[in-house]
Amino acid sequence: MEIRENRDAEPAKPAGSSRPAYRDGNVLRWLGAYAASILGDSVYFLALSWAATQAAGPGQAGMVMAVGAVPRAVLMLGGGVIADRLGPRRVLIASDAARAVVLLGAAAALALASPGLWLLVVVALVFGVVDALFMPAIGALPPRITTPDQLARTQGLRTLAQRLGTVAGPSVGGFAMATSGAAGTFAAAGLVFAGSLALLVTLRISGPGGNVSLNSPDAPEEPQGWSGQGIQQEHDEEAQKAEQRSPWRDLAAGVGYLRQHGLLLPLVMVAWLAELGFSGPFNIGLALLADLRGWGPAGMGLVIAAFGAGAVVGALWLAARGGMGRAGLTGAWMMLLGGVSVTGLGMLPSLPAALAAAALAGLTAGVTAGVFSALLQTATDPAYMGRVTSVLVLLTVGIVPLSYPLTGSLIGLLGPEPVFAAYGGICVLATAIVLAVPRLRGAELAGRA
Repeated sequence: MEIRENRDAEPAKPAGSSRPAYRDGNVLRWLGAYAASILGDSVYFLALSWAATQAAGPGQAGMVMAVGAVPRAVLMLGGGVIADRLGPRRVLIASDAARAVVLLGAAAALALASPGLWLLVVVALVFGVVDALFMPAIGALPPRITTPDQLARTQGLRTLAQRLGTVAGPSVGGFAMATSGAAGTFAAAGLVFAGSLALLVTLRISGPGGNVSLNSPDAPEEPQGWSGQGIQQEHDEEAQKAEQRSPWRDLAAGVGYLRQHGLLLPLVMVAWLAELGFSGPFNIGLALLADLRGWGPAGMGLVIAAFGAGAVVGALWLAARGGMGRAGLTGAWMMLLGGVSVTGLGMLPSLPAALAAAALAGLTAGVTAGVFSALLQTATDPAYMGRVTSVLVLLTVGIVPLSYPLTGSLIGLLGPEPVFAAYGGICVLATAIVLAVPRLRGAELAGRA
């Protein structure tokens, strides 16, 4: 995909297949690795919470679960620096290898002895550190495995892979827990990460830090008058300069690049607001809403399923469509519709009406997430991709969950209607930002079939 805006020059397209992303074996291997990683995360969290509860009770289990969030938030920006320095593929391979080794080791320790709570705390800390490396790298990788015109499709497929891993995780983890206990569940998660690692090793990557040789059939075509030796020398010089710079300078350079970019900074802010607008109502507000409306756990499950189904439909549409004229405007109107859906969900008394509102909210969330991710990945200079991604992940994964306690308290004090309406208003605010920024409003994703 390439963003069409009024600029004198556009970034060069990375090497990759001209086939649609859903027919590109390289993209499909990455999606398989990503889905396996999501599945492994779900199984791991189930095993950790169960083992901690059995070892020390619910209170200590909550502490163990929270331990991993600290290094993830503190080190997230540093993870972006590392992804840009070493290349996202290398970071992802190291991350999955570390998780597989740690989980298989924990499984062996639990099977052979009863090491106590300290082992679970160590595992949670290691996973928090690894997540801080993994999340920026996974977001920085798509521009290196496909061509710019396929990024929107790739993001749609990524949403599908994420949904698949999230849905399958509890089932796989529950089966493993029922048949082999915490030790077997840790082992199952470790094997899943090993499978993700095997797929990542086979990826063909373009650009610095990749595994595509300049003399191989998969190497990018060189501009006329350039030599492979000259390109390699340029990459070597850039790598040498990176080694001479301190990580702090790299981090400051990444933040400065984001602040000065006329498109990326408002785009990151819009993506953060969109995540905030959808996440609070569905991650914490929905449980309280279902209790107040008398829908019960079954009704809450149906609403969550409706949101997921809508997100899948939106992702499928994006994966099939590919290019999108006026992508900025499309994302804006989808967010506006999503804000209306979230507001309606908090006000509609009947379960069938709530299911319709949730499905529509999921549809809009699936489209907006894919569109804005594709715009961000296309507009960002590859040298800064990891750092820009780390800022976005810190805002959406690290900062947004801090709003959950406030959401619960406000619903308890004011009721669901004004709180859900406030979250719908956040989506409207994000829409207003898109409409107010000409470069973002006029951004396009031009693709080919």
